[in-house]
Amino acid sequence: MYSVDFREIELLQHQNKWDELTDIIVNIADTLKMGGADFIVICSNTMHKMACDIENRVGIKVLHIAEVTGEKIAHKGLKKVGLLGTKFTMEQDFYKKILKDKFNIEVLIPDESERVIIHNIIYNELCKGIINQTSKKEFLEIINNLALNGAEGIVLGCTEIPLLIKQEDVKVPIFDTTTIHAVSAVEYALM
Repeated sequence: MYSVDFREIELLQHQNKWDELTDIIVNIADTLKMGGADFIVICSNTMHKMACDIENRVGIKVLHIAEVTGEKIAHKGLKKVGLLGTKFTMEQDFYKKILKDKFNIEVLIPDESERVIIHNIIYNELCKGIINQTSKKEFLEIINNLALNGAEGIVLGCTEIPLLIKQEDVKVPIFDTTTIHAVSAVEYALM
């Protein structure tokens, strides 16, 4: 296990310094591989943006959070889901492309103003352990809008969102990527 100072990661994300972030995570993965790791689990949806780089540069399997989530969505027979997460996760293709290409799952994202709300709540509240009922209501309204637009389920594509949103809060199935990824890592390790 290797823990990072998230403040440094967050700053580099918002400065759009993905190459620098990739180098940091690749070095960490290399350290873990040298320490005997059989595979890597990145405990962040957004940081899976560099999963392919890690596999290619370090030569170690990354258990991709979007792949294991896609398996769960496909198992439920859903074809269209809403994706909530950081703006990076919602707007860039590294997550949506896996769901579409590997599982034929259409991905809806909130509109631009809703994406800003979600992103700000994640970084300014949830990452700091702040649980705000007003923010929960905003998330529920956004989820409802996605469902009205055809989302059959909602991917909680940020490890902090389950602090705010639970299955009992919404009518459509939710996919808690934090739990899905953790359980999948244990199952993969035991294979």
